[in-house]
Amino acid sequence: MKELTTRCCIAGGGPAGIMLGYLLARAGIDVIVLEKHKDFFRDFRGDTVHPSTLTVLHELGLLDDFLKLPHSEIHALSGNVFGHVFQLVDLKYVPGPCKFVAFIPQWDLLNFLSDRAKRFPGFHLLMETEARALVEENGRTTGIIAGSNGDQLRISADLTVAADGRTSILRTQSGLEVLELGAPIDVLWFRLSKRPGEEHETFGNIAAGGILVAIDRLEYYQCALVIKKGGFDLIRSRGLDEFRQTVGRIAPFLSDRVGELRDWNDIKLLTVAVNRLKQWHKPGLLFIGDAAHAMSPVGGIGINLAIQDAVAASNILTEPLRRGAPSEADLARFQSRREEPTVRTQALQVFIQDKLLNRVLDSTQRIGMPFAFRLLNWIPILRAIPARTIGVGFRPEHVETKAAV
Repeated sequence: MKELTTRCCIAGGGPAGIMLGYLLARAGIDVIVLEKHKDFFRDFRGDTVHPSTLTVLHELGLLDDFLKLPHSEIHALSGNVFGHVFQLVDLKYVPGPCKFVAFIPQWDLLNFLSDRAKRFPGFHLLMETEARALVEENGRTTGIIAGSNGDQLRISADLTVAADGRTSILRTQSGLEVLELGAPIDVLWFRLSKRPGEEHETFGNIAAGGILVAIDRLEYYQCALVIKKGGFDLIRSRGLDEFRQTVGRIAPFLSDRVGELRDWNDIKLLTVAVNRLKQWHKPGLLFIGDAAHAMSPVGGIGINLAIQDAVAASNILTEPLRRGAPSEADLARFQSRREEPTVRTQALQVFIQDKLLNRVLDSTQRIGMPFAFRLLNWIPILRAIPARTIGVGFRPEHVETKAAV
C-alpha cells in the first residue's frame, strides 16, 4: 500500500473541498484533496454563485478572471405565479462588489479554483481517488484509506476533512448522529434549448400542481421541476407526453421545445434531503459542506454555504495546522461558528417547502397568492430582505488568512 503524509487531507473535490484546499495551500499548509471522479463534469449540480461567494473570490484577487468565464447574471429574481409576474428579490441591495447571482456550470468553478490552487506548492489534487475508510489510532482519526485506479493509498494527516457530500462514506463510518429534518419534495433535472436572442427574465414558474425553475446557461435552459417526494415512478407511468404537457403548462415559454425531451434518459432525478450532523467533528476529523449539512435546493444556496464553511474552516484552523494537529476545541469553534447560520437557513428552507411548495404541488387549481409575495411586489425596498438572505446569508464569511510569501 502506497503511503502519503500531509497536514490536511480533504475527501471530496466539490466546492467546499476545493475551496478549503485552495485557502490552506495559499496560506502555506500542505494539503491533499481527493476527488473520486476523473473530472469535475456533473451535469446536474448547483450552478448559482451568489454575491457571498463572489465577494470571497474578490478578496482572493480571483474575481476578474472568474467573471471572464462564460456565465449569465441575474440582478433581480422574479416569478411567474399563476400567470402573474412578481418581482421578489432585488440584489442591488446586497453588500459587496457584485450585486448579482452568476450562473455558471459548477465544473467551471471547480476547474477554475483547482487550476489556481495548483500554483501553490502545497496543493495536491488526486483525481480518481476515493476515500473508503477512516484510519484511527487511540480514538483519533489519523488519516484515510483511499482507492485509486485499483490501488490503495494510506494518507496520514494531522486533520482529515470530510467534504464528500450528502452521501458521505466518512460520515457513515464516523457513527456521528444525523438529524433528519425532512424533505417533502424531489427535483427532476433536464435541459431545453434557448433560442438565439431570446431573453428570459422570469426565474421561477408556479402553476396549479407544479413548480419549475429555468436556469439560463446561455445556450440552453437547465430546468428543475419540483415534484412530490417519491413521485417520479408515478410520473413515468403516465408517459412522456403527459410530462411534456406538464412542463409546457407550468412554463408556457418552453412549450414549443418540450419535444426535445426524447426519452426518460433526458430527465434525471435529484433526491432531496435536508439534514445535518448533531456534532460535526471527532478528534482529528471535521465535516463541512453537504457532508455536515445537506441543504434543500430552495434558494440555490447550498454551494454558497459550502464555500462559507471552507472560508470559516481556513480562518479558524490555519494557525493550529501550522503547529500540528488541531484540537477538539479548535474543531468545536468551527461548528459553533457555522452551525447557527446553517440551522437558520435550513429552518427557512423547511418552512418554504412545507408551507408553499407542498401547498402548490397539492393544488388542482389556482390558490391565493401569499401575502408576502404581494408585499414584495408593492413595496420594492422590501425585496432587500430576501436579497440579503439569498445573496449573502445569515453569517457571511470573509477571508482572514494571508497568502504565504
